[in-house]
Amino acid sequence: MSVYDQSQFPFLGAEQRLIENALKGDKPVLGVCLGSQLLAATLGADVKSGTQKEIGWHPVSLTESAATDALWKGLPSQFTAYHWHADVFDLPQDAVSLAASEMTPCQAFRYGENAYRFLFHMEVTEQIIKNMVVEFEEELKAEAIAAESIIPKIKDYLSKLQATGGEVFGRWVKSLKASWRLYGIP
Repeated sequence: MSVYDQSQFPFLGAEQRLIENALKGDKPVLGVCLGSQLLAATLGADVKSGTQKEIGWHPVSLTESAATDALWKGLPSQFTAYHWHADVFDLPQDAVSLAASEMTPCQAFRYGENAYRFLFHMEVTEQIIKNMVVEFEEELKAEAIAAESIIPKIKDYLSKLQATGGEVFGRWVKSLKASWRLYGIP
């Protein structure tokens, strides 16, 4: 599904209102894949279908801004991420670009100090990837992408991607815990 499928999936509008309220309340927001589309659209970006789907293992390059970002600083400036998306969008106004790929210039951004979005997937496991390849086999066929171009590369890229994701998501959790303490939550 895509953010522009609200007539088919009305709950997407409610998701955007939730994100908008969180942003207004200076609450933390983290969007991955569809969540990143929802955050971008909420911030006024036009989410649209890209010229082709970005599926499988593709390099991501961090921007100069990522070098000083709370979640990304000190991490390798390039890594291979797992992708499965068709939609793209421009960087929303006042957002900071954090990562790009050859096919998708806006792979990650930060808005303010506590709203992040990642279009690529760092949360995947080997089983999740294998399930996606099986469940969305028709989509792969339509894009002329062989499962054999995805599954064997798990051993090459997944552990490094999980290490990067572990660091990024770990830093995100630490920032959440810090904000919780402000409200007296242990």
